[in-house]
Amino acid sequence: LGIDFGTPAAVEDGQKLNNLADSIEEGTMPTELADVIKRLWGDSGIQAAFERAAEYQLNDSASYYLSELDRITAPDWVPTEQDVLRSRVKTTGIIEEQFSCKELHFRMFDVGGQRSERKKWIHCFEGVTCIIFCGALSAYDMVLVEDDEVNRMHESLHLFNSICNHRFFALTSIVLFLNKKDLFEDKIKK
Repeated sequence: LGIDFGTPAAVEDGQKLNNLADSIEEGTMPTELADVIKRLWGDSGIQAAFERAAEYQLNDSASYYLSELDRITAPDWVPTEQDVLRSRVKTTGIIEEQFSCKELHFRMFDVGGQRSERKKWIHCFEGVTCIIFCGALSAYDMVLVEDDEVNRMHESLHLFNSICNHRFFALTSIVLFLNKKDLFEDKIKK
């Protein structure tokens, strides 16, 4: 990106972050590391890089978690509903959840949307009664992780079209759910 840190102290903090990150254990964040991250998050160079996040791969909840660092690094921290909703676990393969509601039994499948994952699942769903397709509105200015020449929204529309027109789903109800509206609104305000 060609963006420098805003201060010499931030350069030192960047080096500290690299050194400290190697030493942390899962589920813990030493106070020193949290302090370094907070200072870096406040740096003008980091903020300039964040403003250009569409040019590289950055989790769309990064700003939320970095802004909430004091709270989430507290020893007595208990995740809020928002903390959980903004978390992300990459889906690989097919994950099945079963639940019942008013005497109806549901089987819900979460499938990886990346190109490499699609071959694993498309043939598994012949005869399904409903597909809920989730598309991120905020992806309009982002590229794929696996191909930085392809726009995420275009890829999502292409996948949606191929599902809608696939012979396996000729009699299947399809619901298009556009999510990440809040992130989309934040982006278009800038």
